[in-house]
Order: sequence, then structure tokens, then C-alpha cells
Amino acid sequence: MNYNKICEIFRSLALTSGEVIMDIYNSDKLEVLLKSDDSPVTLADKKADEVISNGLKKYFPDIPIITEEQVKTHTLNAPVFFIIDPLDGTKEFIKRRGDFTVNIALVRHGEPVRGIVYAPARQRLFYTSADGKAVEEIGYFSVSKMGSVKKIQTAFSDNAALKVVASKSHRNAETDQYISKYKCKELVSAGSSLKFCLIATGEADLYPRFGPTMEWDTAAGHAVLSAAGGRVVQVGNKQRLEYGKPNYRNPFFIAASKNVILQ
Repeated sequence: MNYNKICEIFRSLALTSGEVIMDIYNSDKLEVLLKSDDSPVTLADKKADEVISNGLKKYFPDIPIITEEQVKTHTLNAPVFFIIDPLDGTKEFIKRRGDFTVNIALVRHGEPVRGIVYAPARQRLFYTSADGKAVEEIGYFSVSKMGSVKKIQTAFSDNAALKVVASKSHRNAETDQYISKYKCKELVSAGSSLKFCLIATGEADLYPRFGPTMEWDTAAGHAVLSAAGGRVVQVGNKQRLEYGKPNYRNPFFIAASKNVILQ
């Protein structure tokens, strides 16, 4: 598999779709519709999905695509596939709070092996490089001009003073109860896949999720965090979060740096 090409196309599509999203974010076109499950969707979700889906089909026609915005893809079953959330954090987007991301990942045999997370409003770009390292690109956020790229890795976490990151829009009592089991120095709220990336850079140590998520919500951030030395495990059995499950629905999970002692 040509990871150089995959990572190049991931970057191009994430940045291009980010431009589309920001054009709508900065306009008066924030019409909000409801899906069948009552979750919100906007023109930005749909336009970004077109950019990414069409781009992946053009360059990798033989690899199936699972995307949040195309229900017909949710019954596909393949050992290798792309999985997309073109606008993760739609609620943050609607409220113009900035914590939304473009998520694109490649899954092989249950594991997200390459991924990119782009937060255009925050101007932060994280991805796995062709050789499998986790990096953050700083600078131009341009398809044609590469910024400076630095390797990122999780912190050596102090279990007596953890920095915990939790969902901005989906935090609940069960999450708070779990967090109370740890010695927490600081609790930060963040939206979308940024939570995975904050652990990947060492800006946070732990992210518990006791609420519904789908694989397209987590795959790209999971890939980045794993490459940075972190882990994403299921609540209870503490086994790695797997991909390609029926309906692509996740169990509750915990994302953490490698030396956090999980409760």
C-alpha cells in the first residue's frame, strides 16, 4: 500500500475541505437540518463530504469509503477502508465555537493505521506521516505550501496530577463519576477529535467517553494518538478499540497516554 500517496491525498483533501467549511462558517449560510436520528447537519457537512469522498474515489477507486454523511455506506463491510467525518463537531460549528475538525482515516484489519485531523478554525493540523509517525504541521495550511512539521508524542503523565480533557457538548454524570477516580490537576473541555490530539501532543493525559460515538468520530484521532504513543481502549475489558464493527458504532472508551494507570 502506497502510504506516501495516501498521506499526501489526505492532507490535500483535509485542507481543501477545511477551506469549504470556513467559507460557510464565516458566512450567513448556517442553515441547520436534522437527520433521522435528530443530530444536526449543515451545508458545510455536505460540501466537505463531497470534496473528500470524490477525491478518495478519484485516487483510490478500489478502497471502499465509509462516511457519516452517506447512509448507504454504513452497511459496507471490508477489511480495508477509508472512514470519514467531514465535519466532526457540528454542534461546535453551529455555535461558532471553533472546536470542529475534518477527520479522514485508513483502517486495516480493525486498526486505524493512518489518519488526519484538521481543525481549520483553530489552525491546527495533526496527522500520521507515511512512515507512521505522529506529527503536527504548523504554518501555511495550504495544499501547495508545506508548513513546518514537528513530531509529536504523548506526555510522561504524572498519575498524581493528571490533565483530563472531556467533551464540550456531550459530558455527562457518568463521565464525571469516572474522572473522580483519578487525581486530576486540571479539567479541560474540548470538542470533536481535538481531544485525541491534545493527548497526542502531551497537552492532556486522559479522555474518557461515556456516550455514543461512531467509528468516523474516532478513527482519525485514534490513528494520530496511537502513532504518538497513546492508546484508545474499551471501558471494562480495556482492549483496543476495534474498527469495522456492525453499524460502525463504538462502545464507551478511554483514550490516554501510555503510562496513565487506567481505573
